[in-house]
Amino acid sequence: MSSLRLRLLLLLLLPIAISCVTVTLTDLPAFREAPAFRNGRECSKTAWSPSDREHNPSIIHIAMTLDAIYLRGSVAGVFSVLQHASCPENVVFHFIATHRRSADLRRIISSTFPYLTYQIYHFDPNLVRSKISSSIRRALDQPLNYARIYLADLLPIAVRRVIYFDSDLVVVDDVAKLWRIDLRRHVVGAPEYCHANFTNYFTSRFWSSQGYKSALKDRKPCYFNTGVMVIDLGKWRERRVTVKLETWMRIQKRHRIYELGSLPPFLLVFAGDVEPVEHRWNQHGLGGDNLEGLCRNLHPGPVSLLHWSGKGKPWLRLDSRRPCPLDSLWAPYDLFRYSPLISDS
Repeated sequence: MSSLRLRLLLLLLLPIAISCVTVTLTDLPAFREAPAFRNGRECSKTAWSPSDREHNPSIIHIAMTLDAIYLRGSVAGVFSVLQHASCPENVVFHFIATHRRSADLRRIISSTFPYLTYQIYHFDPNLVRSKISSSIRRALDQPLNYARIYLADLLPIAVRRVIYFDSDLVVVDDVAKLWRIDLRRHVVGAPEYCHANFTNYFTSRFWSSQGYKSALKDRKPCYFNTGVMVIDLGKWRERRVTVKLETWMRIQKRHRIYELGSLPPFLLVFAGDVEPVEHRWNQHGLGGDNLEGLCRNLHPGPVSLLHWSGKGKPWLRLDSRRPCPLDSLWAPYDLFRYSPLISDS
């Protein structure tokens, strides 16, 4: 092939190559526009602004992370909250995202939920990157998985209470019922499961150290899932909880005292000191375990929130045409139109 013909061929192929790269970098799932949800007559009309200096008890604040991989789950979660809320216009969402693709994520949230009151906050991954050690599943090692530790720093000071939701759940009840729980003296409220076997959460190095294991001495062995928490941000700030969690993360980085991502530090700080919430508010584990993600059944009792914690995510199983029976309960909240091949592992 002559040099001239080769140059012409390269010129013809160059736009195609650029186009392919552009699609790879910018494509995100597209979603249908959600209907507008309006307050009932019993709701007090209120508005919220990030510049507000006073706490407004009529407003429900919900924090979630926002990224490309879990975007479809986040959108379904928001939709489920609004659909079942008695006062949906009084719900404010606080999304935590990294700078990567934040403009695209903002555009998608605004076009999918034109009437939603929300704010996006930048989370710097470098804040935790040096404190994270590898765990049993790669998704648990992502910096954004640790953003919940920094809500008190990221959200405005006037936001004194927040509900934190993971991005793999749907709410099937009025979120105001969860919002109104009395935290009393506690910093965190969550469904907890006592008589847990803490030996499963920490390594032999942890248990062989008198200093480390003394952190759990005289504490009730109560596990709670950090994907659903009601948090008193005022008390969190006063008690410097972020510093306590970071301390355990640094110890973990040096001495490998646990295996499960961001959960063990919360157990070390809060186990046995959580305001109990009805189990109906976190029917968790529907994604199976962290290794295989097998199908699971519901726990006995009423249900207000369905949580696909674990490896198996309902949108991935539905797309693969290998859904679990309970994935059909997530499907009605799925607003997606098109999704590129982004998977969790």
